[in-house]
Amino acid sequence: MNIEANKVAGALLSTLLVVMGLQMVSGIVFSSHKPAVPGSDLPSAEPAAAGGAPAAAEDPPIVERLAKADVAKGEKATGACKACHSFEKGGANKVGPHLYGVYGRNEGTVEGFAYSAALKGRTDKKWEADGLDHFLKNPKAYVPGTAMAFAGISNAQTRADVVAYLNTLADSPQPLPKP
Repeated sequence: MNIEANKVAGALLSTLLVVMGLQMVSGIVFSSHKPAVPGSDLPSAEPAAAGGAPAAAEDPPIVERLAKADVAKGEKATGACKACHSFEKGGANKVGPHLYGVYGRNEGTVEGFAYSAALKGRTDKKWEADGLDHFLKNPKAYVPGTAMAFAGISNAQTRADVVAYLNTLADSPQPLPKP
């Protein structure tokens, strides 16, 4: 037999041994263990028991957060919103309606903007501090069926800053609620 054929056969056999060895070692290191009870625990809506972990803290009321709101921070936080909304007086509607004068305006009432059916049915409600706060936190939870593709702002103080900034976008800003 040719020496070259022996070299090729030896290389194939040694490669096969290395691969099998790696498989055995990885099987030992990364072995899965069956749980005692199949499935996984899902979080419940019930508060934790007395010995369990404390429940998540609620956001402070919007009136308390507005008392220390920073309009400049609110303007900076709306940077991502500018892709879909205009903020200047007389600004055009984009993917979303213009937001000049939004504070105190009835929901779903900007002329020339095609609102989703969910917002068209809310024209009796005004955009005020509490409503804006809840909408900015989770638009789809506040208005189920809204077409707004925005996940929301999780930080409570940032939402208050944005609400304070939106209030300044008017010819005559309205007084914000006091604690």
